[in-house]
Amino acid sequence: MRIPRPRLASSSWLRLPRPTARLRLAALYGLLFVVGAAAMLGIIYLIMATATGQADASTGQGATLGLPHQGGAVHQSGTAFALGELPIASGIALGIVSVAVAALSWLAAGRILRPLATITATARRISATSLHERLSLPGPADELKDLGDTLDDLFDRLEASFEAQRHFVANASHELRTPLTADRTVLQVALDDPAASGPLRAVGEELLASNTEQERLIEALLTLASSEGGLDHREPVDLSVITGELMLAQRHEIGRLGLRVEATAKPASLQGDPVLVERLVANLIDNAVKHNVPGGCLQVSTGTSHGRATLSVSSTGPVIPPAEVGRLFQPFQRLHPRRNGNGHGLGLSIVRAIAIAHDADITADAPPGGGLAVTVTFPAPPVPRTATVSPPQISGNRTGQAGRRPAIPGA
Repeated sequence: MRIPRPRLASSSWLRLPRPTARLRLAALYGLLFVVGAAAMLGIIYLIMATATGQADASTGQGATLGLPHQGGAVHQSGTAFALGELPIASGIALGIVSVAVAALSWLAAGRILRPLATITATARRISATSLHERLSLPGPADELKDLGDTLDDLFDRLEASFEAQRHFVANASHELRTPLTADRTVLQVALDDPAASGPLRAVGEELLASNTEQERLIEALLTLASSEGGLDHREPVDLSVITGELMLAQRHEIGRLGLRVEATAKPASLQGDPVLVERLVANLIDNAVKHNVPGGCLQVSTGTSHGRATLSVSSTGPVIPPAEVGRLFQPFQRLHPRRNGNGHGLGLSIVRAIAIAHDADITADAPPGGGLAVTVTFPAPPVPRTATVSPPQISGNRTGQAGRRPAIPGA
């Protein structure tokens, strides 16, 4: 099941051209010209026909009075021929001019609607990390200029809202952690006291466990809020390195459950926030281990497909109805009622929020035998611009240095 995200519909060459505003304006201009030109030609034809008829009547009247009318028959024949050829010639001229007018109408409509193209391109480019950009449309104070100014005001409000959210998360992170840290310190000091009685020690240990649970909940909520607020920066991240480190951190729990691990770590580079990407991988692995069955299977793989970094985590576990898969990626949603140590239902929702912040796609499937398979596909990193650089001049004897590759950490 693919976790739904807003996507643009793909175009096909078999379909008719999209009825854009530019196309409609060009068609309207061309149609108005054709109708007007045809009406004008019709009026001209009627005027000429009327004038020719009056001229023929005058010629006939002159013949009745005995006036000389040499060449009258020839004149009438030529006039009739001209009137017969006029619609044909006018139609050909109208067709040629209509094609030229259609092209000019297309160019004129594009010229008029050019600010709309600027608005569309800028609005698509602006995201949570570039809300400082503005349209700032030049030109006269027309409807398009008003639209651009309105969107600039909207971006101002969005930027202020995102900044307020970031400040709130930063302040809440400090204000909420401080008292919990103080409480944990007091409890640890009390438990270290040799004079503490058995009941008092049991209460202290229970409170300490509750304190740890509250810290995890607050940490999860703050991570969810920060990931939904967008990315502040991006830098190169390798999924294989992060996944390897997190799998080592889970080795004790994996050994306790007796899980069979199948890991494939291939380089998978992407541009993103290292902290959030690490949390995404950690949540997927932790979810796969925590909700697994003793003696089950855990499959983790990283790699690249069509230039896009991918992470796949599959595990055995309880049977999940296919209709419930999407619900598990919502905050505070669990498959079954909460049990001790079963978490708060925020792990997969954090994964979804981080994936959306990185413009990544999530595909989740529930095998019939139980468990969950999740695949996250990140967008391809931007291709750096290449520059022509002259090779450096090497002087002296550098034997043994050529062909040496830089050391890879952990290799």
